[in-house]
Amino acid sequence: SALQVENKQGEEACTSADVEHRMQLQNKLAGICEDMCKEVGAYPKCAQCPDFVAPDSTPGVMTWDELLEHMDNLVSWGQDELKTWHKTASALQVGNTQSEEACTAEDLQHRAQLQNKLAGICEDMC
Repeated sequence: SALQVENKQGEEACTSADVEHRMQLQNKLAGICEDMCKEVGAYPKCAQCPDFVAPDSTPGVMTWDELLEHMDNLVSWGQDELKTWHKTASALQVGNTQSEEACTAEDLQHRAQLQNKLAGICEDMC
């Protein structure tokens, strides 16, 4: 019974190591697969290669699907930019309001000082 348990654990360890080695080999071959397709003239039809992405069939030319996708991306980008601009404008307006209130308070203070000064002069003149 103990021998069977040890044997089973050994098999699991071997299976795990085997899976890891297979994965490493597949990853290594994945990079070579495309090169092999080019050598035998099968490129760009390398469907058997894992994670193969075919090159653009219309380089330098925008297809209708690409144009529509680009326009959708522009709409999304424009909406994000508008949100950012509205936030900035709101922050500036709040800052302006506080600035205007501070200026008004300072102006009232100066007016009061001037009126007090003139009141003293008027009394002296009369």
